[in-house]
Amino acid sequence: MILYPAIDLKDGNCVRLLRGDMDAATVFGSDPAAQARAFQEAGAEWLHLVDLNGAFAGQPVNAEAVEAILAATTIPAQLGGGIRDMATIEMWLSKGLKRVILGTVAVENPDLVRQAAKAFPDRVAVGIDARKGYVATKGWAEETEVQATELARSFEDAGVAAIIYTDIDRDGAMGGPNIEATEALARSVSIPVIASGGVSSMADLTALRDTGVIAGAISGRALYDGALDLQAALYALKG
Repeated sequence: MILYPAIDLKDGNCVRLLRGDMDAATVFGSDPAAQARAFQEAGAEWLHLVDLNGAFAGQPVNAEAVEAILAATTIPAQLGGGIRDMATIEMWLSKGLKRVILGTVAVENPDLVRQAAKAFPDRVAVGIDARKGYVATKGWAEETEVQATELARSFEDAGVAAIIYTDIDRDGAMGGPNIEATEALARSVSIPVIASGGVSSMADLTALRDTGVIAGAISGRALYDGALDLQAALYALKG
């Protein structure tokens, strides 16, 4: 199982939100590139980047910070937030991003996801963010009546690289991930599923890994707070 350290970008800073609330942002650093380098030096194999302003604006806002991260590191990175058309997908992939994450458009324009996944094999992931099993879009500001499992299954034959499943109520709350829901989703599709939201201890990581069906886990706040030691966690997951 791959551990993805998260760098959430708001106004050019590294932040963490509590349950997706932009007004409940804690700033952890003003140099995202340095943070990315530190994660790489600790042994991370991937980075998970989120343009939070972009998710609300519907277009890239923290491009400068993302480009600085890409210039400062050599490990692959995936990015979500504000990627809603083919031009933006192409722009990011041409700048060296390994993978783009499509969230809002997966609900509003699923054909774009299929088109992108076909054009860029293994470089398009779907972000499914859910509250009580139902998908939320536009930076989690809008609720839908679409079920997370139903949305995941609809991309079964699209060739997407992964599904990143976030339980919004767990995100940034340090209360542990929703293992049951994540495992159920992973068992319902053949697409690799990456868990996000609430991953805050070694016990959380081993519980996710021990399901045997979850391909990765994203952790942010726990790494910044020191609740999770990245080097130790990476070592333990390899064991």
